[in-house]
Amino acid sequence: MRRTTGARFGLSALLLMATCAGTGLAPTAAAADRTPRTPASPALFDAMRRDLGLSPAAARERLADERQAARTERAARKAAGAAYGGSWFDAERGRLTVAVTGQRAAAEVRRTGAAVRLVKHSAARLDAAKARIDKLDAPAGVASWRVDPETNGVVVSVVARHRADNDVSSFLKRARATAPVRVATVPEGPRTFAAGTVGGDPYYTGNVRCSIGFSVHGGFVTAGHCGRAGASVRGWDGSAMGTFQGSSFPGDDYAYVSIGHGWWTVPVVLGWGTIPDQLVRGSAEAPVGSSICRSGSTTKWHCGRVLAKNETVNYSDGTVVHQLTKTSVCAQGGDSGGSFLSGDQAQGVTSGGWGNCGSGGETWYQPVNEILNRYGLRLHTA
Repeated sequence: MRRTTGARFGLSALLLMATCAGTGLAPTAAAADRTPRTPASPALFDAMRRDLGLSPAAARERLADERQAARTERAARKAAGAAYGGSWFDAERGRLTVAVTGQRAAAEVRRTGAAVRLVKHSAARLDAAKARIDKLDAPAGVASWRVDPETNGVVVSVVARHRADNDVSSFLKRARATAPVRVATVPEGPRTFAAGTVGGDPYYTGNVRCSIGFSVHGGFVTAGHCGRAGASVRGWDGSAMGTFQGSSFPGDDYAYVSIGHGWWTVPVVLGWGTIPDQLVRGSAEAPVGSSICRSGSTTKWHCGRVLAKNETVNYSDGTVVHQLTKTSVCAQGGDSGGSFLSGDQAQGVTSGGWGNCGSGGETWYQPVNEILNRYGLRLHTA
């Protein structure tokens, strides 16, 4: 029931046959870290060239460095123990930097191959401080807040035109009483990227169009604000597709849709005929600073960088979502629920953001491993 070109149908059919013929091809979130023989498709390199200014050779080197950084991060976090203060990928150096609160931990982390920065506050302490801010009522002029490992504090983003508002000043005063806070400004407040029914490659629920995130065995994952549990889903051609089995929004922004009625899944993210389909081989989490690309039914493929993790976002309609990952990738209405990938590793589903793909902007996603674990799903991988 999926619209395809002949070339796409051939690719999908081959992928399906390969999946059926293999064994153990559906790892859980915790086990989905495999190094592919082909790290990325030409279309991904094209998107990285367009949005990040990287040549194919530079993109290959970046992806290899980021895969190594993801492996190093796991080892470094274990080595640091309670002294762990966060980490980020330095694209210029092609290396992971890890913040720690003590010299002994620093020595252990250096043995993993990571660069080290000594800081005052541990990640656990900063996370606890952010959790206290999460309990405050945020006015519309406050866009988001997150732990920032590079500055070893909590960053609160405020919409520029609301910076001097009394309710914003009051919120910042209360936030500073609970955590070391730095204030940043953004040009506009975030919004979700659902849209009214328009033409294109979608799934629909009611009068809302959203984008498929990632195939899982039995259906797909997407954004929670796109539909409630029990809601029926229609495919691009208006035919019955499936049902929302689980949905969480606000607080979280994720959902699981089971499919049937002749629809089927393969371990790819669709290019909708604009670019080739993208293979999905796992869901190893990329560090802050890594390159990342997004696919959505409105704006297709765009790339950028991972800017922050575990950010609380206060959308302009007053809904608050926790534990989102922030990126420099643009998005627009209808892209909600769509796929974020780093190389061939699934990262998350589009939640919302600000700006557009003409003038630029920032977009947040809900990490995919949280969704898989929440609903006990298995990512469909190649």
